Amino acid sequence: MKSFQKSYEFDYPWEKVTTANWMKYPNKISTHVIAVDVLRRELKEHGDVLLTERLITIRQNIPHWMSILVGNTNLAYVREVSTVDRRDRSLTMRSCNMTFPHILKCYETVRYVPHPKNPSNVTLFKQDAKFLSGVPTKTFSEKVENWGVKRFSDNAVKGKVGFDSILAMFNDIWKNANE
Repeated sequence: MKSFQKSYEFDYPWEKVTTANWMKYPNKISTHVIAVDVLRRELKEHGDVLLTERLITIRQNIPHWMSILVGNTNLAYVREVSTVDRRDRSLTMRSCNMTFPHILKCYETVRYVPHPKNPSNVTLFKQDAKFLSGVPTKTFSEKVENWGVKRFSDNAVKGKVGFDSILAMFNDIWKNANE
């Protein structure tokens, strides 16, 4: 099993970051995400928790050696379940790939919370992903996991840049609305 962790600080209040999160995709940077479909959304715990289940469609090329295992496809599907808890001001998103889980399973958790040192103005982002290959040979299994971490890391960089652009766009809207 391989893992990936990342954390960032966004210089926006938690309420603004979590609002913009729902509009993160598609964006001009993260072109691998081609669709995000809401499957279910409901309020729980007397309206304090918003539960959302989404299907994320991704299109990206895979290396030739991987196509031997999965065929010549470039589409993948990810199921994401998120909870927004306004009592503790947290957004937690958990996702897992639905495509080719017997080859590589990716479990991702993302969490947005107000920064403890500046909770009114800064949001802390933490991302953790685990990669587990189902390929029986150790050498090939490690190759699959390493590829998964590398691809995920590259996409995480694009995701951060893309989300920064969405936050900047929303910030302009918020400023104009307050003028």
